[in-house]
Amino acid sequence: MVHPDKCKHPQAQEAFGALAKAQQLLLNDQERDYILTQVQAAKEELKMKRKKQLKKDTASKIKSLVDEGKHEQIYEQSEEFQKELKLKVREILTDQEWRRRKMAMRISEEEGRLKKDEEEQKEIRKKKREHEEQWEGTRENRVSSWRDFMKAGKKAKKGETRPPKLKTEDPNKSYVQRPVKKG
Repeated sequence: MVHPDKCKHPQAQEAFGALAKAQQLLLNDQERDYILTQVQAAKEELKMKRKKQLKKDTASKIKSLVDEGKHEQIYEQSEEFQKELKLKVREILTDQEWRRRKMAMRISEEEGRLKKDEEEQKEIRKKKREHEEQWEGTRENRVSSWRDFMKAGKKAKKGETRPPKLKTEDPNKSYVQRPVKKG
């Protein structure tokens, strides 16, 4: 009836897609059980609401006691109850879908954050490895310059003054004896 080929309504394609999705949900046992559970929860909630209303209204209370449960069956079959039930089920299922989507979005964000952290850790390790390789690559240059420095440091250069050597005359006192010019 709502197939886009048979119906010329502009939203026939969307309606057909919604019906196909609903059919798939109802064919799945788990989804069907979930929906039936939600419908039952909505019925129970409406019944509790009705009982609270009847407790407040004394005339209805007396009538319900006389009918001994027949009134409840009649109420559940009434058009008013069916409309309230439909709205309540829609509200519950919409709320559950909203929660599911919100949770999926949070999970997706968390996975993205974890992936980003992992990428940052990889980048840090890569930079550290490159630094170590660069450091190791310049090792020979550093070692050879130190060796050259040590070789050059042992030779006395012309015109260079050396600091005076410590000489002790008194074993209890340490002082620097300055060279005395003789002559």
